[in-house]
Order: sequence, then structure tokens, then C-alpha cells
Amino acid sequence: MASGTASGPSGSGTPAQNVQALSAEERAEYDRLRRAAQVRHRNLRRVAASVLLVLTLVFAPLAVVAVWVHNTVADTDRYVQTVAPLASTPAVQNALVNRLTDRVVDQVDVQAVTNSLTKLLADNGAPPRVVDTSKALTGPLRSAVQTVVHRVINRVVTSDVFKEAWIAGNRRAQSAVVGMLTGEGQGALKAQGDTVQLDIGVVIDQVKKRLVDAGFEKASAIPQVDRTVTLFRAEKLDKAQNAMRLLDIVGTWLPVLTLALAAAAVWAAPGHRVMLIAVSVGIGIMMIVLLVGLAVARRVYLDSVPPSALPPDAAAAIYDTVIRFLRDSVRMLLVVSVITALAACLYGPSRAARAVRSGAERGTTAAGRALTRVGVRTGHAGQWLARHRSWTSGVTIGAGVLALVLWNRPTVGVVVLVLVLVLAVLTITAVLAAATGRSADEPHPSVP
Repeated sequence: MASGTASGPSGSGTPAQNVQALSAEERAEYDRLRRAAQVRHRNLRRVAASVLLVLTLVFAPLAVVAVWVHNTVADTDRYVQTVAPLASTPAVQNALVNRLTDRVVDQVDVQAVTNSLTKLLADNGAPPRVVDTSKALTGPLRSAVQTVVHRVINRVVTSDVFKEAWIAGNRRAQSAVVGMLTGEGQGALKAQGDTVQLDIGVVIDQVKKRLVDAGFEKASAIPQVDRTVTLFRAEKLDKAQNAMRLLDIVGTWLPVLTLALAAAAVWAAPGHRVMLIAVSVGIGIMMIVLLVGLAVARRVYLDSVPPSALPPDAAAAIYDTVIRFLRDSVRMLLVVSVITALAACLYGPSRAARAVRSGAERGTTAAGRALTRVGVRTGHAGQWLARHRSWTSGVTIGAGVLALVLWNRPTVGVVVLVLVLVLAVLTITAVLAAATGRSADEPHPSVP
């Protein structure tokens, strides 16, 4: 009958009542099992958070590089913005001028000119001394030709016309290559199977129009023949197109996956704040490693380029110009990581964090009371801000994070600007919450 009594009303009591009904030995065993279950649960959360943290740190630098490569390769505007400064870089200009000068001078047969002059002088009865002297004009004449050509080419390369032509040429080439690899757009360069074809329809239309304008009216009856010309066959064109599609996927989704892994690591960890600090510090370290890697790659690249192919200063300028957006992104993430880690530390229980928070609260309270003394009181609005201090602070910080996420390619300057604005809003709301007009002995409105 005892079992029936246990299944009656007394058996439907609260867990605490059931535990109190246990004997001392049973309760001790219950507490031991409960603690063991809690320990296992926390250990599982630690393991899951650790795995997610490692994946985040591995994917973070890969995501940054993937986004940079995707933007540089697939985005024509970004590509043009990347290479545009090269047209006005002195080292690159000098290398280009020297290369073009050498090519032009090589096409001039200075020796033939000298031989013709010698023959002309001899045929016209010039003194033998003058004829012999003319044979030695090859060197000075080559030098004079080189000087003139160098001056002309330098004037062209350093002009605004060259910069405009550089930008226009790179834009057309980038658009054509991207259109060919992705199969999108209406460019003249297209991929058909394993062949690269040039659409000359526009040229044909212009020829027909000009023939008609010149009086050849029959030209309008030219049939619509094949309007494409096969430029070359590329056996690996399909692989290049597949790589372009993969780059598009990786460049778009790898950053999202990395952010999701970081958020999951913070959520799964028993101590959210500590894991947030670990994620921030880890990403910051990985960004430093990536910066070091870029510096090493720069040295390797400069050592691999022979001076005869490209002067060292021009090679360095090209490398620095091409990767400058990648370097800016890495620095930006490094600054964000440091700011996030510091913010998480300031919200912690350490003595330094409590001292900073206490000092900030005393300062905003003093400013609010100073406003009250000069007749500026926030009243009920200030009391509402004081009661919802945590909520308003969270919204302000969230708005700052959202601004960085939605900002198109933020830089270190943008991060600093957003941080200053967030701190300014937090300070203003704290001052307004303290300027309610209440006396010092009244209870703080934030206390419910």
C-alpha cells in the first residue's frame, strides 16, 4: 500500500519536496550524480566551444584572403581601383618609360643611318677625314635617338592621358575576362566550350554603315554571316570557369561561416565573456600572423623578380599597390579584435574593470548633476534611461556593430569613427540619466 500512497497526491509534489523525502544516503547520492551530470555537461560545452574556436581561427585568415581575391578578380570597379595608382607611381612609370624606350630604339637601325651618311659624303666628294669621322657617329647618334625617344615617351606616360588610357584599358580587359569566365555580361569576348571567341558584330555593323554612307547602297544587303571569330582554344578553360565559380562561393560564404562559428563558440562556452575574449584575441593573433605572412611573401616576390625584368623599386610598388586593400582589411580586423577584447574585459569582475566602470559612472553622474544645477533636467526621460541602462547600452553597441557589418569595406579609420560615436552616445545617455533632478539622498531610479 505504500506504493499506492506514493503514487497519490504526495507523489506529485515539487522536486524539492521529493528530494527532502529522501534519506540522507539517497540525497547524498542524488547530489553526487547531479554534480557529475553538471560537470559532464560543462565539459562537453568546453570541448564543443574549443573545437569551434579552433575552426574560427583557422577560417579567419582564409576568409579575409578569399574576400580580397574575390573582390579583386570578380569586381571590375574594385580591380580598377586596385591597379589605378600604378599609372601614377614614379617607379612604375620609370620602368615603363625605360622599357618602351629600349624597344623603340631597338627598331631604329642607327648603323644603317650612319652607313648611308658615310656613303653620301663619299659620293659627294667629301674629304677622307670627314668620311672617316662619320663612321664614328653610330654611338652619339644612338644616344641622341635614345634621348629624344625617352623624352617623348616620358612626356606621354606621365600625362593625364596615359592615366585615363590605363584605367580604361584595365576596365575593358577586366570586364572581358570576368564575362568570359562567368558567362555573364554582353562583352565581345565570350567562351564557347573550350574556345574563346570574339564577337565582331559591332565591327560588321559599322562597316556596313560606313559603306552605305560612302555611296555603296548595296552594302545594306550584306547577309548576317557568322559574327564570331575564334581566337584560340583553351584546354583548361572549363577548369578556370569552375575555379571562378568556386571563388565566388568561397568569397561570399566563408566569411559568413567564420562569423557563425565564432558566435557558436561564444554561445557554447560555459563562460560567454571569457570565450568572447579568447575569440577576439585569437583572431587578432591570426591577423598579426597574416600580416607577417604578407611581409614574407613580399620579400620572396622581390627576390624572385630579376632586375632585368623589373627594377626592385617598381616590383615593390606593384606588390604594395596590389595588396594594399588586403593589408587594410587585416589591420581593420586586428583593431576590431583588440576593441572587442578590451570591451569584454571591461565588463568583467576584475579590480581594474570595476575601477574603470566606477570612474566612468562617477564622471557621468557629476556631469549630470552639473546640468541639473544649471537648470537642465531630463525628468521622466532621464529616469527611463536610468532604469533601462543595460538595454540602451546594448542597443547602442549593437548599432555600432551593425554599422560596421553593413559598411562597404570598412577601414581602420571607419572603425575608430564608429567607436568614438558609440562611446559618445553611451556617455550622453549616462549623463542624461543622471540629470533627472533628483536629490542625492533619493533612491536611484535604476533600482526597481
